[in-house]
Amino acid sequence: MNQIETDIIIVGAGASGMMAAHFCAQQGKKVYLLDHNKQVGRKILISGGGKCNFTNLYGSDPKDYYSENKHFVKSALSRYSPWEFINLMIENKVDYEERLHGQLFCTKSAKEINRVLLSQLKNKNIKLLLQTKDLEVEKNDSGFRVYNKELSLCAPKLVIATGGLVLPQIGASDFGHKLAKTFGHKIIPMTPALVPFKISGFSSLSGNAFIAGITCNNHYVAENVLFTHKGLSGPGILKTSLFWNHGDSIEVNWLPSQSFTDLIKNTSGNIQVDTILKKYLPNNFVDLFFERIRLDGKMHIGKLSKIIQMDIEQNLHSMILTPDGTEGFRKAEVTRGGIDTKHVSSKTLESKLCPGLHFIGEVLDVTGQLGGHNFQWCWASAHAVGEHLA
Repeated sequence: MNQIETDIIIVGAGASGMMAAHFCAQQGKKVYLLDHNKQVGRKILISGGGKCNFTNLYGSDPKDYYSENKHFVKSALSRYSPWEFINLMIENKVDYEERLHGQLFCTKSAKEINRVLLSQLKNKNIKLLLQTKDLEVEKNDSGFRVYNKELSLCAPKLVIATGGLVLPQIGASDFGHKLAKTFGHKIIPMTPALVPFKISGFSSLSGNAFIAGITCNNHYVAENVLFTHKGLSGPGILKTSLFWNHGDSIEVNWLPSQSFTDLIKNTSGNIQVDTILKKYLPNNFVDLFFERIRLDGKMHIGKLSKIIQMDIEQNLHSMILTPDGTEGFRKAEVTRGGIDTKHVSSKTLESKLCPGLHFIGEVLDVTGQLGGHNFQWCWASAHAVGEHLA
């Protein structure tokens, strides 16, 4: 087997890996981009319901990210803005649309993102190798050797862009985390994030959706909640899951836009309580609500005692629920946790424990909130490492 010498080896041809290859090759560096899958960007293709929420028009702020080091993302994000990626889309005639809260999605298909990223790889300095399985890495005097039974590459610089653990069905693996550990890096425990909750007792409401306010560990989100056969989902729940730890309870305000006390204040005493609530909430939800709190929704407003009124108000605006768990990595959008950033440079994404080794994208302990922030971190961290290595 012939040994191939190159300038940079990048493992992982997802969002961050493809962008990093482009940035590194722009200045003439020879790059080998490897991936164990048959095609590039598999996660891109299925994200956002196949439309890919590729960035956020309002920008990505450090407060949009969860990490043990809340300052780590600042440097890379400040040097590659959403507008730079948006301009790339415009130049390549990708139609996109803005949805709630500045989220930008492809109008046609997420395939458009892959088309653009692949077009950037058509550079004489980039060699893309797919289905490169069972890779091993060793450090030597000249840098790194990445090899398997069919391949042996050597380069002074190695970039790990292998992502997190979500969607194992499309090839997610812990390759990058295991590699980081061999070089002394600590791994922050990894859990599914931006993921639905399993909560029993709501399956009869499957398909219903409305805006609710959710509080978890001092974080408040007011967005759509979707009832599923297994529990709760929708943007409000996915965002909340970023701050949730197993065993935690969440507090739900089912009617954040109205006060129950105000609703009944000037209402005829002959009207039933459930009639009032059904003006604002789905009928079957209101019926189940009263069933859960073991009160008769048919009671007339005029006959409500102070204690019962307070009970309804408490459960309507501050119901405590304890999820049994989440729907796991198979349904999560991202991984929370990963390679501890304590020993990674925030400016260059280079390991402080092993010079020449870099980590970008989701493999790191950086998790963006729902809304395009995770892809923006991929683009920005790729740009940071490319800027340094090129």
